[in-house]
Amino acid sequence: MEPLRDVDPARIGTHALLARLGAGGMGQVYLGRSPGGRLVAVKVIRDEITGHPEALARFRREAETVRAVRSAYTANLIDASLAGAPYWLATEYVAGPTLGHAVAERGGLPADTCRRLFAALAEGLASVHAYGVTHRDLKPQNVILGAQGPQLIDFGIARGVGETALTQDGQAPGTPGYTAPEVLLGAEAGAAADVFALGATLAYAATGRPPFGTGVATTVSYRAVHEPVDVAGVEPGLAALIEACVAKDPAERPAPREVIARCGVRDALVDDPVYLGLGALGEAVPVHEMRTQGPGMMPGYTPTQGVAVSAPRRGRTGAWVAAGVALAVVGAVAVWKLVPFDGGGSGGAVRDGADKGGATTGPPPPAQGGQTPAATGSKGASKPAAEYIDNNQISRYVWTGSPDRDLAVQGVGQCNQPAEEKSPGAGFQSAVSTTSVNGKPGRSASIKMRIKYAEMEQSAPAPYYVSVAVKSPHDIEPSTGKPFPMDNRAVGYTSKPADIYTHYKSGGDVTLTYPDDFTMHAAGRTWPAVPLSADPGDWTVVFYHVEDDPTKYASIACSGFRVG
Repeated sequence: MEPLRDVDPARIGTHALLARLGAGGMGQVYLGRSPGGRLVAVKVIRDEITGHPEALARFRREAETVRAVRSAYTANLIDASLAGAPYWLATEYVAGPTLGHAVAERGGLPADTCRRLFAALAEGLASVHAYGVTHRDLKPQNVILGAQGPQLIDFGIARGVGETALTQDGQAPGTPGYTAPEVLLGAEAGAAADVFALGATLAYAATGRPPFGTGVATTVSYRAVHEPVDVAGVEPGLAALIEACVAKDPAERPAPREVIARCGVRDALVDDPVYLGLGALGEAVPVHEMRTQGPGMMPGYTPTQGVAVSAPRRGRTGAWVAAGVALAVVGAVAVWKLVPFDGGGSGGAVRDGADKGGATTGPPPPAQGGQTPAATGSKGASKPAAEYIDNNQISRYVWTGSPDRDLAVQGVGQCNQPAEEKSPGAGFQSAVSTTSVNGKPGRSASIKMRIKYAEMEQSAPAPYYVSVAVKSPHDIEPSTGKPFPMDNRAVGYTSKPADIYTHYKSGGDVTLTYPDDFTMHAAGRTWPAVPLSADPGDWTVVFYHVEDDPTKYASIACSGFRVG
């Protein structure tokens, strides 16, 4: 850690800069303070490479991965600015030395400590892989030994399933000595390549030596392809596990869960006295009253990455005004969809006739009784309902509209996967629609939901709270309000949970208007919904049954509508 220099800015975004944490290939990393006093790590891309499309694409991919992955072994995204120079992103500050620095200072670690660290990092990889992301650059310098356990950092070249690779001037991604043989020979870097890097990283931790020796990159890479890993002097059982992870054939490598099982740990890593002692190898944070965890951070630190939150969006635009009698409005009539009682998604929905009126208007009606059912279809009440749902999940729901544009505007289409939970047995229905004006997006979308046979209930059923999530086809760039060229995997903008049995006697509807009734709740902050005009295309609508906790919700139906 170094003091700020005269050339350094005093602030980045809303964050006051306190010190230099180090520098990497992409740019400078600062210790910063958020407006509320939280320590953050701010990574700023170098001015001299801001004009390189590949560098910007890598930086944006890093931000996207931070948003997409949520794990105990990665750190929260706090803020980001990707619209124009200076490009930067801020993550929570995790104090501790890197594994590379700690081993360089102390030497190889005991076998028991290595096993505990092996298991923790394998669990971290399993968590990242569960989001469809491969790290592609795991190495000792990209592991922070935090007070609560290791943290994986630097997702700059990480990739999600189906994403295209970024070029590396003809070179394989990753770091020589930690890059898998198949990747060096031109194959894609899959999950097994991360396991190879994990084994090589633990070989370094156990021996204090580079796993495939030193020298120029080509020499080290040749050894990784053709020669065995260096585990001389390592306890036999641990050496065998390392060798299995760095097998030349990716099919022969164990999966992360198998690695965890073979480590056979019985104690927490943070209770390991050697691991605890490694924290003292970091530098003290120079602002003691603001310290959040651990003994500090070493020079060369790069910010930890990864969590399934979206960066703050801009506020919605002002009121939309239409003038002229020649404007043609399409999609004024919505189509009701009946969710099958077996819990299938809207892919199995059927048309149940046009909207016959009787719908309430405006924001969702207030929840009644402040209770939520103990389980789907339960008549008994239990805990108070959540006030909102947290954008803490990855949503892979994608709605595709009908080839007929007018029908797609009215919400006729199909979702790519079924719901997670059965809908209420009384017959949950939904209807979505928007308007087009001369082929251009209208200002708002209407979303309705109801229990078709609620009036048949003999007495008021236990409240059943539903929040509606609306997400644009692409993630939205926070500073410009324009879409990224990548699919949106966030939950999206959500409505306040409403009890759909509110009108159980009349069978009335809960009616919502996008964007007016929708906000995003993520990382302790709230942002207004973006306008429909921000991203023409097929928008996805997911209906979630919400429990008493904002983080506990499950989908019961999926629909959508076309904009433009």
